[in-house]
Amino acid sequence: MSHEPFETLAAVYAVGALDGDDLAQFEAHLPTCAVCQATLREAQDALARAMLSTPPQAPPAGAREALVRRVGRARGADRRSWLRWAAATAVVAAAAAGFTGTWVAVRYEARLGQMARETAAVKERLARNEASLREQAALYRGAVELLRDPATRVVDLRAQGPAPAAGGRMIWNDVGGGHLFVAGLPPTPAGKTYALWTIVAGRPRPAGLFGVDAAGRGILRIAPASAGAAARVFVVTVEPEGGVPAPTGPIVLASK
Repeated sequence: MSHEPFETLAAVYAVGALDGDDLAQFEAHLPTCAVCQATLREAQDALARAMLSTPPQAPPAGAREALVRRVGRARGADRRSWLRWAAATAVVAAAAAGFTGTWVAVRYEARLGQMARETAAVKERLARNEASLREQAALYRGAVELLRDPATRVVDLRAQGPAPAAGGRMIWNDVGGGHLFVAGLPPTPAGKTYALWTIVAGRPRPAGLFGVDAAGRGILRIAPASAGAAARVFVVTVEPEGGVPAPTGPIVLASK
């Protein structure tokens, strides 16, 4: 016989509802088993707590009559045994109701907590997406405004590095600045970022840092060159995060 049935018998023994061979077998086993002794103590403590925490309740109508009829049909049965069985059954029912209520409450509260966390995460994600969409909309509106100026130029940037399918387009105005749109660039390694440079009078000037999304797309708003200096060449390199005063990394995009 495995040990698992004894653990079940311990719970029944705790409420005094064990009899016959099961009772004799369990009482012979109990003194030699520390596990069953601990299980019995836990069951008795749990039942005591359940009884103390459950308000007294009146038995259903007709319960007494039904019990008397049942005892009467058991001819020759020991009346005390039947009463003990009935009392034990009532205790088990009360304890089961208490355990079930507690279990449902704990599970319900846990589920509510999980739903609250999931809702908060969704709200945070929506807020981030909304902020990103607003930022992109503002950038596109700025680009459209620049394109209304006849002095604005549209400059293509072509791939120069290991991503031959990458490309970019610069909408540039010497007075109003510009907007860079890139596509097809791979994510930069850890600790690196993309840097845009404007070449003014033969010298590179830092114009901003940017990253790309999972599809390799990126957008950057560029302030105008100092004193409206004319920028004719634009270059994108890979640089350390935080930027550097002059290009140090490989060129990935460049205009003609």
